[in-house]
Amino acid sequence: MGPGQWHLTEDIDGFLDQAGDFLQSRPALHTIPLTVTESLRERGMDAYGAEAPIFGWLEREGEVRAAFFRTPPRRLVLTPLTPDEADALAAHLANSGRLLPGVSADHDTATSFAEAWQRHMGMTPLLHERQRLYRLGVLTLPGPPPAGWGRVAGEQDREQLMRWHQEFVDAIGGVASSDSSSWADTRIASGRVMLWQTPDGTLVSMAGATPMVAGQIRVAPVYTPAHLRGRGYAGAVAVEVSRAALAAGAAEVVLFADLANPTSNGLYQRIGYRPVSDFALYDFSWSEAETARTTLEDSIIGSAASASAI
Repeated sequence: MGPGQWHLTEDIDGFLDQAGDFLQSRPALHTIPLTVTESLRERGMDAYGAEAPIFGWLEREGEVRAAFFRTPPRRLVLTPLTPDEADALAAHLANSGRLLPGVSADHDTATSFAEAWQRHMGMTPLLHERQRLYRLGVLTLPGPPPAGWGRVAGEQDREQLMRWHQEFVDAIGGVASSDSSSWADTRIASGRVMLWQTPDGTLVSMAGATPMVAGQIRVAPVYTPAHLRGRGYAGAVAVEVSRAALAAGAAEVVLFADLANPTSNGLYQRIGYRPVSDFALYDFSWSEAETARTTLEDSIIGSAASASAI
């Protein structure tokens, strides 16, 4: 059986008309496509930058079997693919002249696509991060909470949220989906950030949540400043935001954890999160040989252009 046919579009409504039911069929595994496309529909297609996002779906025997999206300048995000499907998509995108900074997907899919992209484009895949997707089972208090209480972030916390959001993005080496002020304003307006506050009024940790889509809410980000870690604040605020997600009616509450951080992985399992799937994030870079070849070609083309201009 062939890998099927890939369809590409910049029309988010057309994409969701075709692939929406497929994405909603596995809400936990498809949490990122679900939440990002919902954000794009609510905030507008220009919310993620000047270059238009691109979407795609794989159709075989009249059914959608996979999907992807990319919001430049970020990585390509894929739902699970077989190696043949990943190769077909890499060839399709390469032939369309699109350049990609990287890929994010479940581990096997990301690895298959990264290898295919190297074959088709000569770009070297570099493993950026390995993550584990967790889904909440039974919410469990990890022990006596630290002194203080959880509360929903309000307008008075705007400056703190902006600062912590930027610190979080810097810490993970990521690309923010919006500037810190917009990020804070959106979440304050929708009540989607929980804070842990000590008895003296000091804010020590935060945990955000995505809007509920297809019955699932993803906890993100969870952040405690470095000098305040190891005191139970992250666990306490993660419990609070998880409890709020359940109270909002979420059938599934999920989150990602960096597998290089055993502390956070252990914490999430202690409060009731269970593994769903491992993910991998790859960055693509030109090999030295390809860079030299491209530079030489650019030099020759430039010289020819200069000669023509003269």
